Amino acid sequence: MTANRGASATTGARTDGATRPARPGRRRRSRVAYLYVLPAFVVFAIFLGWPFFQTIQYSFYDWDGLSAATWAGFANYLSVFADPELRGAFAHALVLMVFYAAVPILFALFLTALISRANALRGMSVYRTVLFLPQVIASVVVATIWVSIYSQDGLLNQTLRVLGLGDLARVWLGDYSFALPAIGFVGTWLNIGLCLVLFLSGVGNIQPELFEAGRLDGAGAAREFFSITLPALRGQIAVALTLTVVSALKTFDLVYVTTGGGPGTSTTVPAFEAYNRAFNTGQVGSAAAVAVALTAVIMVVTALISRLQPKDAQ
Repeated sequence: MTANRGASATTGARTDGATRPARPGRRRRSRVAYLYVLPAFVVFAIFLGWPFFQTIQYSFYDWDGLSAATWAGFANYLSVFADPELRGAFAHALVLMVFYAAVPILFALFLTALISRANALRGMSVYRTVLFLPQVIASVVVATIWVSIYSQDGLLNQTLRVLGLGDLARVWLGDYSFALPAIGFVGTWLNIGLCLVLFLSGVGNIQPELFEAGRLDGAGAAREFFSITLPALRGQIAVALTLTVVSALKTFDLVYVTTGGGPGTSTTVPAFEAYNRAFNTGQVGSAAAVAVALTAVIMVVTALISRLQPKDAQ
């Protein structure tokens, strides 16, 4: 008995089943661990957190950026729904989501099905590099290149004339009907490579035996894709959707360089509208409300897309 008590006293063990309180040394180590995170948190708070809360504050005022601000309440947020220009900007963002997200993902899935069906494809690393190359080019450079392609004497119109389709030639970025789809096509070109690289990496994680078993059972290309490839790519599709949808919603530089929101307001988007109101028309409060509303939309859409993630990947 004495020996047992001595052992218990030495080890600090409790014989009644109660949880021993944490040692002071452990609490000290825990506090030290938080110190490693502190610098990153400070940078985040200064450069992201504080400006974000300031933007929320500005959104409740009517302010031109110079004179005294006046309280506006929720008037700026109501204008997001009531102002036709702002409604149109958010509607244009929805159109761009089709070009930035839906079309690239569907096309990349089609290419992935073809590639996964083939036993071997020479030069795969070269194809991946070429398709992913638009992602590493500065967006301003991309926009400048496509302005040249879409111009009156640009590559697109010259190609149409060579093919005998000169009647279709036009100033694409100056046409009220085609300017927004023209910008959307640039987004499609940008995001196909990103989606394809994500999907091919997912296919690489699928066990080859599954494809072999499916082919031995007589599964065709479509059955193999929908039964094996597509379910395995659920996580990659969720990631691709998140990246492409967010890029569509926050599009700014492409619109700014190519059309400046024109012709008229046919290519305005929320991010461009926030910039235009803050720095060109002196509507800082309205611009802040647009920015906060856009942030809220992105957060909601991201949360909905995250439900597509497999539970074991979350």
